[in-house]
Amino acid sequence: MIERYTREEMGKLWSIENEWQQILNVELAALEAMEELGEVPKGVSANVRAKAKFDVKRIAEIEAVTNHDIIAFLTNVAENVGEDSKYVHKGLTSSDVKDTAICMMMRDSAKIILDDLEKLREVLRRRAKEFKHTVCIGRTHGIHAEPMTFGLKLALWSAEVERDIERVKRAKKIVSVGKLSGAVGTYSNIDPKIEEIVCKKLGLTPVPLATQVIQRDRHAEYMTTLAIVASTFEKIATEIRNHQRTDIREAEEYFSPGQKGSSAMPHKRNPITCERISGMARLVRGNAVAAMEDITLWHERDISHSSVERVILPDSTINVDYCANKLTNVIDKLLVYPDAMMENLNKTGGLIYSQRLMLAIVSKGVLREDAYKYVQRNAMRRWMEKIDFKKSVEEDEDIRKYLSKEEIDECFKYEWFLRHVDEIFERFGL
Repeated sequence: MIERYTREEMGKLWSIENEWQQILNVELAALEAMEELGEVPKGVSANVRAKAKFDVKRIAEIEAVTNHDIIAFLTNVAENVGEDSKYVHKGLTSSDVKDTAICMMMRDSAKIILDDLEKLREVLRRRAKEFKHTVCIGRTHGIHAEPMTFGLKLALWSAEVERDIERVKRAKKIVSVGKLSGAVGTYSNIDPKIEEIVCKKLGLTPVPLATQVIQRDRHAEYMTTLAIVASTFEKIATEIRNHQRTDIREAEEYFSPGQKGSSAMPHKRNPITCERISGMARLVRGNAVAAMEDITLWHERDISHSSVERVILPDSTINVDYCANKLTNVIDKLLVYPDAMMENLNKTGGLIYSQRLMLAIVSKGVLREDAYKYVQRNAMRRWMEKIDFKKSVEEDEDIRKYLSKEEIDECFKYEWFLRHVDEIFERFGL
């Protein structure tokens, strides 16, 4: 089954237990680095690692008194470690360990989202090939334009998801950084070599320069990337919602046995999953705005960003992960109706061939403005008076001067518009 709920996996990543564990991992890596450099006695890091434990409830009890989360955490760890706890957090400030831990969590969340996007891309590519030559009408401004294929829509979406994958890869690199440089980033009480060693152990890159915190333009880039990804999801979901409208009904979400669409109307089949995706995308975009607001802090640091990040980072990554899986399942099971597509394509009585007809007249040496006028007046008769467009064109004296009936017939064939579909698909290896 394509649908894979990773909300639990992503939720665990952002759990308070995992956050404290990642902070502990930073503290232990720093202690090991100090021991390597001879700044603490041999054997201390192994002893601390063996004994270092924390209890979320106990941390909360201590924090209720200290009103400082990192001090509460360190106090709880010290209760378990004993004498060697005096070496833990040596020369560090709270943001050294917390910011580095948060970056590790963002990096790991990006890995999950990349996996999601790769699965979505593959489903889109598979279904694009399936409907490569399934003819449908293309619409601009919601109005019938010219023939295309449903496979082209799916290939277009897969190309955008491909770009999203590259965006997330770049954002992942931007946030895969660490910082252990003290209260205002000057390494006043810690050797810069410790930062290098710790970051290497944790799979991070040391930031070239920090204040007390890693600069929040990095977090904002990650969050705005997620907002773009969510907007891609909404774009696809909105198109499916439009295709499911009763007056179009060319495609629709799978409707499972036993599913109900309305408490009042038994006939209803609603695009509820795509509507949910559209709504959730708004939340991610809103969170991206909050992330950009976090870039500005007072001097070398304040904590106005901290409370915001406690909400927007887990919420947005869980949201995008969830929507990616939901959308992948929608695409995988999407019900597609080629007969309805062809019926809709013919609904305007041939108006969709107006450009082909105009260009055929132009090819005979007629000014484009004149050819446009000849075709448009017949098209308007179709719109307003329901007169058969092709018949009207065939009877138009100006057009008959330049085009034979056979030449007009050729203009009213949809195959002409699709002659480059294979070439387009080749660009994507499909």
